Amino acid sequence: MLRIAVTGSPGIGKSTVVAKVAKKLAEQPGFKIGGIQTAEIRKEGYREGFSIRDLVTGETGILSSVRGSGPRVGKYHVNLEDLEKIGANALRNALACDLVVIDEVGPMELKSGAFVSAVEEVLESDRPVLAVLHRSSRHQLAQRIRKEFEVLTVDEGNRDELPEKIASRLR
Repeated sequence: MLRIAVTGSPGIGKSTVVAKVAKKLAEQPGFKIGGIQTAEIRKEGYREGFSIRDLVTGETGILSSVRGSGPRVGKYHVNLEDLEKIGANALRNALACDLVVIDEVGPMELKSGAFVSAVEEVLESDRPVLAVLHRSSRHQLAQRIRKEFEVLTVDEGNRDELPEKIASRLR
């Protein structure tokens, strides 16, 4: 089973690479992709937080926001309720899919024990996984992914070619 994690500097295009891979693979008849995808929430040119979306159901929530009361990561408050209700559930449900996408295993997501447990369940399964991995996290789960996955670093020189290279290996 193939397990690939992409990592790199903030804003380099890690999530974009994973989204392009998922789009290419989803075009194959009968190929089912599950898991989560995150995206920036911008208002008037400023990043206000991040959304989280279940790739199977399309359900979307708030992962983090500059406003809120959840645990802080930098200037953002993590919305544990949506992270667990949408994120953790999406990962568990993705075990019935051909590919599990985890965007991302980073400081915000690692604030939730339920999310960590869901990722561990995925890692214990026989499912192929494509994940975004925070570049410098020392969390035990991030370290496990670094050890068990093929880790590719996204940079300006390879980010346009990586989606096709990864997709061809996961087909």
